[in-house]
Amino acid sequence: MDFEMVMQELEALGSERIKKTYISNGANEPLFGVATGKMKPIAKKIKINQTLAEQLYATGNFDAMYFAGIIADPMTMNEADFERWMDAAYFYMLSDYVVAVTLAETKFAQNVSDKWIASGEELRMSAGWSCYCWLLGNRKDGEFDPSKIASMLNQVENTIHDSPERTKSAMNNFIYTVAISYLPLHDKAVETAKAVGPVEIKRGKKKSSILLASQNIQKEIDRGVLGFKRKNVRC
Repeated sequence: MDFEMVMQELEALGSERIKKTYISNGANEPLFGVATGKMKPIAKKIKINQTLAEQLYATGNFDAMYFAGIIADPMTMNEADFERWMDAAYFYMLSDYVVAVTLAETKFAQNVSDKWIASGEELRMSAGWSCYCWLLGNRKDGEFDPSKIASMLNQVENTIHDSPERTKSAMNNFIYTVAISYLPLHDKAVETAKAVGPVEIKRGKKKSSILLASQNIQKEIDRGVLGFKRKNVRC
């Protein structure tokens, strides 16, 4: 399938209801409103195609950009490529669920994530913390330096309430992910979640949402899923 065929198929799968949902979450035109699950049959036909992924990502069309992440080949991408993708990721569904997910399959994921976390830019910070969530939820515990992850938990505890909104959400998810998927620091993550307490996420004109990592962690403990690891980062 070439670029034009993929765009036509995505447009055909678009839904006004899904489109409104994406827009309410921060997406801008152009977009078709394709449910991500409906992209899988197209992805199976194409498999991995970095050239096509780059063409799609460059459109600025949210659905095409999301699909680009599904068929991208992270092994052929360098740090500059991910910086370029982040520059175009204008809201969290792109920064955290396309760029961060794709980055998580590279050998340099932690290095890039560290730079983004230190950047002071809301979506880069959010992508950096999110990438660590994808990494911790997929890779073996031995691939991480426990002192570094412990330091990151301390950073979250000390700064989360003063961080930008999307960064707050990703940091909160980081606490949860460490507690569930990184057993060496389960206890510290539980303590951090209690110390942080409720995290308010302001959503413009919408009602603020309250995140409580400690509550979500306890639910997973009760379900007996400590140590959970995903088989694959990308679907």
